[in-house]
Amino acid sequence: MAHIHFPDADWERVQRDTIDWWAGELQRPLVYLDATEPLSERLYGKLSNYPLEMPAEQVVDRYERYLSHKHYYADAFPWWWMDFGPGIVAGFLGADVHSVSEPSETVWFSPPREAEVADLEFAYDPDNAWWQRVKAITAAAVERFGATVAVSHTDLGGNLDLLASFRGTQKLLFDVLDYPEEVERQAARLTQLWLRYYDELDAIIRPACRGTSCWTPLWSPGTTYMLQCDFSYMISPAMFERFVLPDLVACCDHLDHGFYHLDGPGEIPHLDLLLSIPRLRGIQWIPGDGNPLPHEWLDLLKRIRDGGKLCQIFTTPEGARHVVRNLGGQGFLFVIGGGREFVDPARAEGFLATLAREDVSLNKKQF
Repeated sequence: MAHIHFPDADWERVQRDTIDWWAGELQRPLVYLDATEPLSERLYGKLSNYPLEMPAEQVVDRYERYLSHKHYYADAFPWWWMDFGPGIVAGFLGADVHSVSEPSETVWFSPPREAEVADLEFAYDPDNAWWQRVKAITAAAVERFGATVAVSHTDLGGNLDLLASFRGTQKLLFDVLDYPEEVERQAARLTQLWLRYYDELDAIIRPACRGTSCWTPLWSPGTTYMLQCDFSYMISPAMFERFVLPDLVACCDHLDHGFYHLDGPGEIPHLDLLLSIPRLRGIQWIPGDGNPLPHEWLDLLKRIRDGGKLCQIFTTPEGARHVVRNLGGQGFLFVIGGGREFVDPARAEGFLATLAREDVSLNKKQF
């Protein structure tokens, strides 16, 4: 059996410093820095690409070997994202799930039948095959790893993104203009269901694990999630306030540590509304393909942090250094690695020491 090496003492350190980070008391950034040794067998990134009839324990076997090939540095911890595609709640509610592995992995959803927005009916189905599959693999992972691995909530999606899976993006863009009350009604219903799915997964995960995580390596001793609405790229701030903000407020009120996935320049016009949500704890900035890298948006990153929110970016070692030299590291979570670059611990330690020296924050605490 593969062995995942991450002693309790390391978990206790990660927990202590992350709790301080959530409280705004950690005067350095969190750094999720890991590396992965080569693995001979191919793993699907999307768990939906494994046959539904494959026992959950066999799926967990494969990922246990993968996790045993990883090295964790700084604030990184063993973490497994239950990836069934973006917004698998659509599958739970009856949408057709299209999961492919070649030429590249992707998942998308289509409605089982055409229906006007007013005629859509969303109901919790405990026997839905995708919901049963997500619960089975999550439960098998929790049983196998216990407190050693942060087993994530799957990617549940956002309310309008889920609605778009049933209406189609173009039709939903007309719906927000032609039938705004129906969009509001359906979005509110989807939020209720989202919270139910979240809580049922939480009941599986949190009693055995040390807390919760999501589709990004973000850990909380209580409940956390990376909320999102990719559909908002195409609507105005006024529409965002009407159709999206109530969902985000409800989810943040439900969670201990709610975060938001700000995906691309088209969502920047909504930033002031996001900063106004009292219980939204942080914002993840993803610029999107073809745009400057995350660390090159210093004004935006400063605006997020000055707005009282924490900030997560996926970046490079040089990108993290650029941010701490210009803004200081306090309040940031840098996610770095995943490949082979830092398999050598000396290289990782050298980078972390350099990052600490260059941090313009007053406290030069080492990692």
